Order: sequence, then structure tokens, then C-alpha cells
Amino acid sequence: MKSGAGWLASATQEEIDAFLGDLSENALMALPWLFEFWALPHQLAPEGAWKTWVIMGGRGAGKTRAGAEWVRAQVEGATPLAPGRARRVALVAETLDQGREVLVKGESGILACSPPDRRPKWISGRNVLEWENGAVAQVFSAHDPESLRGPQFDAAWADELAKWPKAQAAWDQLQFALRLGTNPQQVVTTTPRNVEVLKAILQNPSSVVTHAPTEANRAYLAESFLSEVQARYGGTMLGRQELEGVLVEEADGALWSRPMISAAQAGPVPEVQRVVVAVDPPVTATKASDECGIVVVGADTRGPVGQWRALVLADRSVKGATPDGWARAALAAMEEFGAERLVVEVNQGGDLVTQVVRQVDPLVPVREVRATRGKWLRAEPVAALYEQGRVAHAPGLSALEVQMMKMARTGWQGQGSPDRLDALVWAMTELMIEPAGRIGRPGVRSI
Repeated sequence: MKSGAGWLASATQEEIDAFLGDLSENALMALPWLFEFWALPHQLAPEGAWKTWVIMGGRGAGKTRAGAEWVRAQVEGATPLAPGRARRVALVAETLDQGREVLVKGESGILACSPPDRRPKWISGRNVLEWENGAVAQVFSAHDPESLRGPQFDAAWADELAKWPKAQAAWDQLQFALRLGTNPQQVVTTTPRNVEVLKAILQNPSSVVTHAPTEANRAYLAESFLSEVQARYGGTMLGRQELEGVLVEEADGALWSRPMISAAQAGPVPEVQRVVVAVDPPVTATKASDECGIVVVGADTRGPVGQWRALVLADRSVKGATPDGWARAALAAMEEFGAERLVVEVNQGGDLVTQVVRQVDPLVPVREVRATRGKWLRAEPVAALYEQGRVAHAPGLSALEVQMMKMARTGWQGQGSPDRLDALVWAMTELMIEPAGRIGRPGVRSI
């Protein structure tokens, strides 16, 4: 039998009609309950001897349906009375109400996903589901970790773990209780948040992860919902978390906190008189090399310099580009935003960096800058402008904003090089820091 969402998505209507026409009446009646046929790739359990399967995705990405179907697959046998792989299941949600209304009775919950001859009975007084084959699933609240002390299970479903109020304590108690059978397993369905318990689970060698953005499940979502949330949150840090399902981490002691960046996103947009494009070139030009940071920043320079405000207009960074490629990308950004100057870091290539740019445009105004201090020392006065509420962000800067939250006073906490952030720092220094008299001398600026 053909199966999988990949085939459904690519098949023509004629192929689908022909496939359905070949099925018997019994097969057609069973088809709605065969989740493996309809499932998206991120909704199917990975192979292997894993302990924890984390389904991490955006809002509406189909996480709840995947969790409910996994529970079904654990408890159901070949016939309604035959035993399955699991007989004792823990269903842990943020509250008992959410466990009942989402995991059990929700539109994508266990009852809705179960065919009539396999549907369990809900016993509300005990917060328990009972199957005819003797399997039992009990709902627990993450608000009460101690309620998991005593029971024991061979399978568990933890829903929206990243927003549990007592996440670490509830997760720890669940691990002690998951001790029945030869290979007790658990599934975690969650929209990611920067919480330690989730990060520790993801780093555990016995964990596997599937991931999908909200967009992956668009066939089952209202088009107006997708249009609205994409227009409002697309390209923002919140959108990266809630729509793309990406874990956005903030380093300990970060120069830029999440509230600081959120304030820049929501703040008043200044009218800019000056615009520059800053470039942080990579050391090499291969697909595996660091990105070439290209960031566009404008400034409202009316009034005293201490009252100037900046607007980060765009991030045009490129990866794996040749020197000619990133030079053209930077010059295209200058033309797009009417920038007056190109600010280029020359630590890696010296005079050759400027020569590369001038080979494309011999007349472009270039300001060369050289880094002589650590990254966080250069970034600190720029972060201070954010603390003062003097910087605003245009939409579409989520990749840059993620790098910003990984720059700490102890140094860069991310992987690779913070090329986008370096370019931002150079642009802000040119427009806001140097005019204030904190640094500056003619020629190549060194900070």
C-alpha cells in the first residue's frame, strides 16, 4: 500500500482516485484510522532504541496528534482485546484540565484519534483512560510533581513540557516512575522555550528529535490564521519560537536579553537621515565557512547626538559566497536602502577586502575598521544603546537577534562566528558610538 504524507502531497488527483478505487470497502473504512498513511514525517516515531522522542514544532504543527497516535500505537494490539507494547501510560500536562481537554478529549486527542472498536473509556473521577485490553493511561498535572511518586509506567506522554511551572521536578519524578517493561519510552510534544530541562533532554544521547514549523501542517489550518500570524510574527524572535519551532537560547549574562530585543521590535520607528551597510567578511569562501555578515542600519541624527536613535533595517548576510559574491550582496544592500557608506572589517583580509569591493564598484565610499579588542568589549556600548531604548528593529531579523542573545560578558557562547552581530556592531559604531566621541581617529578605525 502506498503510504505517507509525501506521496499524498505529490500525487495527482487521478492517482489518488485510482488508489482509493482499488481499495475494498473494509479498507476504505479503516483508512481514516491508519495514521502512518496520513502522517507528516515529523509525526512518525524514529527507529532505534531511544528513551525519549521530542517532537518540537510551531503552533499547530500537529504535535498533539502525533503524541496521541504514539500512545495508541503503544497500547493497542492486533485485535481490540490483544495486549499492546505498553499497559501503563502516564499522560502529563501542565494542569489536569489541559490533560483532560487536550490530550484526552481534544480534537487531536486520544479519544478523537481512536477507531470505535479501540476507543478507551474515560473515567473522569480517576482521570484515567481504560482500554478493553486492560491498558490504562492516567492524567497527571505538572503542578503536582509528587503525584508521580508511587505509580510506575512503561510509557509516557509529556505535553508542552517547556511551559510546565515545576518542569525539572515533574520531569525527574516521571523518570523515576518510567520503569516497567524492557524498554520504557516517552514522547515529549512541545513548542520550544529556553528552559534548562528541555535543553538537557535534547542533549541526552538517548533522546531523538523531530521538528516542524507551523507551515508544515498548513493543510489542516485556517489560511487566515497562517496569513495573520506570518504577517504579524514572521521574521521575529517570537515567530522563530512559536511558528518555526526553533529553540531560541539566551546565554548566561547575555549583553542582549530577550526583553531588550522585544522592546526594540516593538519600539517607535525613527525616521532615518543616515544609512550605512557594515560587512564582516569570512576567513574563507566555502559552503562550510562562516557567514559573511551584512547588516544595514540607519540613524535619526536630528538633535543632540545623545538623543539620536537607530533603526536596524535589514540583515543581508550570505553564507558560502565568494568574495565577489558577498561584495555584490553588500553593494546591492547599499543601493536598496540608499546607504551613504560601506563599513568593512579588514582584520581577515587587510587591503584585499577593500580591493574586492572596489573591483565591483571603484567609486563606493568605504570605511575600513579593524578589531583590536574582544568581541564583547566592542559590543558592550552598542548593547547600552538598547538598554537606553535608542534602537529599533525592523521585521525579519530573527537570525541576527538569536546571535545577539548568545553574546555574553564572558564572550561568544554560540557556535562558529557571530558574523551578523559583528556587522551590526560595526554599523552601530559608525553611526552612533563614534559620533558621540567615545572612539575615533582619522583613517582605519580600530576598536
